Amino acid sequence: MPALQNDTLIRALLRQPTPYTPVWLMRQAGRYLPEYKETRRRAGSFLALCKTPSLAAEATLQPVERFPLDAAILFSDILTIPDAMGLGLYFAEGEGPRFERPLRDEASVSRLRAPDPARDLRYVTDAIFETQRALAGRVPLIGFAGSPYTLACYMVEGGPSDDWHVMKTMLYSRPDLLHRLLGTNARAVADLLNAQMDAGVQAAMIFDTWGGNLSAEAYREFSLAYIAEVLSRLRRERNGIRIPVIVFTKGGGQQLEAIAASGCDCVGLDWSTSLGEARRRVGTRVALQGNLDPAVLLSSPDVVRREALRALESFGSGPGHVFNLGHGIDQLTPPENVAALIAAVHESSPKFHPQT
Repeated sequence: MPALQNDTLIRALLRQPTPYTPVWLMRQAGRYLPEYKETRRRAGSFLALCKTPSLAAEATLQPVERFPLDAAILFSDILTIPDAMGLGLYFAEGEGPRFERPLRDEASVSRLRAPDPARDLRYVTDAIFETQRALAGRVPLIGFAGSPYTLACYMVEGGPSDDWHVMKTMLYSRPDLLHRLLGTNARAVADLLNAQMDAGVQAAMIFDTWGGNLSAEAYREFSLAYIAEVLSRLRRERNGIRIPVIVFTKGGGQQLEAIAASGCDCVGLDWSTSLGEARRRVGTRVALQGNLDPAVLLSSPDVVRREALRALESFGSGPGHVFNLGHGIDQLTPPENVAALIAAVHESSPKFHPQT
């Protein structure tokens, strides 16, 4: 694999000095880009796009070809793991992901097994190989997976939910059963992330999208404990080079100290948490990623530049900040506003990185 020509993201994740604040965006490959819509049309379906390595690599590369981003993130989906477990993933028009066989009883949970990435998720690692060949070391490639709890939410509920009624019923009435499921998910997530690292990703991210719907006590028991287990199972180094891992819990601002102590290198923040306050709370233990409200990108380039500078000022001077959104890009985002954001971060951030 070629040496990285731009390792600013990796150094920032490891809290090492950088000349500027690196920037990448959650869902940077997606529906706001006309070229993505064309790739999605050729694929025929979202799932086919994820499962066709050449097209997944094409989608991964599109935002990097269009914008001077400091990282690419693999185009895939967190639900590839439960799909490989045999739950029958499909996407209903206007409703998002659904499972034909949700986990509702002891027998279904007991039958569950962590998939073998080399056999059951080979298309993910093949997409990494194809992407890295095309990137040729320009920027790092980020791999990712959903957290054990977030995956369990979909697996038990059968699809998205406003209140996660079925999931929370299991959590409080059969915590033993949920712990069994989460243990299997933790092994599956760690296996997939290790396979991604072996295939060539230079950083990884765990998306805990639904951990924030739990009470503080339940979060630590049912979400964070299993994220920590995943982190403990990862091979965090390749050829003597550290592979940093980001943990992002949407709505997890009250749990920052606990997340920072989980074993991750960086904590992702949503827009409800002040970057400056988060930095004061976690100190030098981890880097921070975030956290512009994605709705800012629906405004104008001038507003985007103003809010980008506000976020940079909130974090302040010194290493350890990766600029990102507080969640994924909205599909209605004008691409020119993304260009304005990246330019603003690159132009305004060097003053926050005084070189000694």
